[in-house]
Formats: sequence, structure tokens, C-alpha cells
Amino acid sequence: MTRRSVMFTPGDRPEMLRKAPKAGADVLVFDLEDAVAPDRKAEAREIVADLLADPDFTPESEVCVRVTPEFEADLAVLERARPDSLMLPKVAGRADVAAFDAAVREYGDALPVLALVENAAGVLAAPEIAAHDAVDALVFGAEDLSADIGATRTAEGTEVLYARERVVIAASAADCEAIDTVYTDIEDHEGLVEETRFAIQLGYDGKMAIHPGQVGPINEAFTPDPEAIEWAERVLDARDRAESEGRGVFRVDGEMIDAPLIARAERIRERARLADSYR
Repeated sequence: MTRRSVMFTPGDRPEMLRKAPKAGADVLVFDLEDAVAPDRKAEAREIVADLLADPDFTPESEVCVRVTPEFEADLAVLERARPDSLMLPKVAGRADVAAFDAAVREYGDALPVLALVENAAGVLAAPEIAAHDAVDALVFGAEDLSADIGATRTAEGTEVLYARERVVIAASAADCEAIDTVYTDIEDHEGLVEETRFAIQLGYDGKMAIHPGQVGPINEAFTPDPEAIEWAERVLDARDRAESEGRGVFRVDGEMIDAPLIARAERIRERARLADSYR
């Protein structure tokens, strides 16, 4: 499974939900929270449940449902159908995940949880949130975090950089995935690509999308280019030869290769393999 692109679609728009798989996102998030007006949430639950229960709706992408913080009513969807995963917003600590996981289990087996970290408490608790067995990914929400702490959003993003780094480090320590925040300007293709590349530099595994047009650039950015794949293969082949000859030190293209570079090569190869499986 790969989660390069995580695209949101309003849960009260059945025509958009059915079209969503055409965008090519790795994860389709059917949203019952921010994208749906309060007076339409009950209708959105019915629409999402109808679609998930439809035997003719069989997307190749992972299908996730984002519930509301008061998730009890939303989980009634599980009485009729089960998505591949669930996204829990406004996670402030491990107790939030534990309560949610217990509620999900009342409807059957547990489901992977994508925990959305988007407030100050959640950022500080990111390590314990990521460590919960139910959590499969930490998702960073910069917009809500900025509102929570009273920060002013800037193009540079320095006001959320500490939180962005803390979330990805917490996810890595717990061996779960990290999904980066949305890029809100859907017309700015170059800005999206630049920010996605920066997220990759930080260590993120994927990025959220709020428009189908953002999916392609995100997927492309998270897919290693041929030169990177070739370098990774040379490094890993050289490592295997060195190990078979009992050598701990070796060079590739004149460069001494150590453990961090081997880890980087393994990451590139794994990303390439996962991306290829979605083509």
C-alpha cells in the first residue's frame, strides 16, 4: 500500500464521490467533517453508506471515511459497509484514539486509523498518538493548527515548521506513515510541486489533496525518477556484493556509502515499487 496522494471529496456529493477514483489518488477520503455543512451531515452519512455498500463501486484506491470529532453517529455507516480505513480529526492525545478504536470495534474488526494532528495538543502528543496500535498514519493539518495557536499562515510556512517536523518524526519513530498538509491554492501548480518536494525532504510519505487536479503532481513528486532509482539499485547491488565478500565499507560512483545512504536507497526502491504497483 502507498499513500502518496490522499484526496478529499465531500460526503454529500454523490456524483463527485463516484467520479473520485478517476483522479488517480492512492487514497480517497469521503469527508463527513469540514466539507459538509452541519445540516447535511445526516444526508452525507446515508450517501457514503449507499456508495460503500454498492457492489458495483470497486475502486482500486484505498477508501477512507473522515468522521467528525463527535464520531458516534458517523460510525453507523459501518452497519452497512466497511471502508478500508477511517480518518479521525482533531486528535489531541492517545485517549482520543483509544476511545475511537473501541467504538469502531463495536461494529466488528478494527480498522486502520489515520489520525489527523491539527491542534497544539495533538502536536505535543504526536509520539503517543502514533504509538497506538490502531494508528496507521499521522496526518498533519497546518491550517487548523494555525487557527488553534493564532498563527498567521505564510507561503514559507515557518510558523508551522516545528509542528510539521515533529509529526513526521513521531510517525517515523512509531513506524507508521506521515501524510503532509493540504496546499490550499488549487490554481498554483508550481507552488504545489515545490511544497510537495519540501515535504518529501522532511520525510513525509504522502500529501493531502483537495482537488483532483492536485493528485497528478503529488503522485509524480513522490515517485522516484529513473536516475534516483538507478542510483539506489547500484547502491544496493554494491551492498550485497560487499556483504558477500565480508566487507563493511564500499564505494558507489566514487562515494563512500554508509548506513544512512543505504537506508535512503532502500526507501527509494520501495517507493518506486509501490508507485509501479499503482500504474
